[in-house]
Amino acid sequence: MKISIGSDHRGFDLKNKIIKNFRNIKWFDFGTNSKERTDYPIYAKKVCKSILSQESEKGILICGSGIGMAITANRFSNIYAALCWNEEVVKVARQDDKANILVIPSDFLQDKEVYQMINVWLHTEFKGGHYQKRLEMIDK
Repeated sequence: MKISIGSDHRGFDLKNKIIKNFRNIKWFDFGTNSKERTDYPIYAKKVCKSILSQESEKGILICGSGIGMAITANRFSNIYAALCWNEEVVKVARQDDKANILVIPSDFLQDKEVYQMINVWLHTEFKGGHYQKRLEMIDK
């Protein structure tokens, strides 16, 4: 599986831990590459463009609250970025809303919780049906 990942400075450490913890994934790391203050839209846009060009299948975005990343990513048609804070929300985001980007609020979660959320996100399938119709309504 090919996944794009990006973070701002507040998500930098967690981003690196995720990459190290999930070694079976081919990662496209779009930065940031340090803890120096930076702007989250730079990285959200890079991850979205990677998915839309089909370089990667899905994406993960990380910032302190997750809100800025989610707002930026959801500006793109056919990007469904879900800000998630537990496994149940992740499951619904994938099943019902086809979340192709998992947005993680690094300031509010422990590493173990994040790893469990990613596992759920990777192994939950989209239901389709009337849920697909809703996505089509969004993208028109």
